[in-house]
Amino acid sequence: MRRTRITYYCFAALLMGCFFVFTSCENDEKVVNELFQKKVAVEEARNIESYLSQVGVVKAKLTSPYMLRVQADSPYMEFPKTMHVDFYNDSTVIESTVDSRYAKYVEFDRKVLLRDSVLVISIKNGDTLRTQELWWDQDKKEFYTDKPAHVFQRDKIIFAKNGLRAAQDLTSYTFYSSSGPMLVPQNGIPQ
Repeated sequence: MRRTRITYYCFAALLMGCFFVFTSCENDEKVVNELFQKKVAVEEARNIESYLSQVGVVKAKLTSPYMLRVQADSPYMEFPKTMHVDFYNDSTVIESTVDSRYAKYVEFDRKVLLRDSVLVISIKNGDTLRTQELWWDQDKKEFYTDKPAHVFQRDKIIFAKNGLRAAQDLTSYTFYSSSGPMLVPQNGIPQ
């Protein structure tokens, strides 16, 4: 008789335990969804000095006091506290420089968005480009913008009201709705 009571109590305890387990296992839908969402990883770095090289030749040197690297669906690097880039020719002599207060490098596109007091200086010919927003296409080695821009040359200033496209070393330009003195061939057709 005593053995039957113990078995009965064990069975009752087991039944109660199962009852509590099954009734308390209600999951919050929000918590479950958060478990399966992709997390965005953010890396921080300070005092950045990075080099871009192609075929073993240094093409550019980037410096910045602070960088964020965001690993998302389309990864990017952000430079919220200024960025400076020196571009080199094949002899590793500085050809031009770029400064901006903010920059964002989109890795898959291989393009850099420069914002806020963007300044590009060509050491080669002395030209200076100023604008508030500029894109740098690494593959095409050119700058472009649809925002107003000023190009300061030794003998003139050209204002591009609707933006411009320029070679990375500022040796050639395409202006959109520009004003200012420009040399035009006698037949009026640029070469």
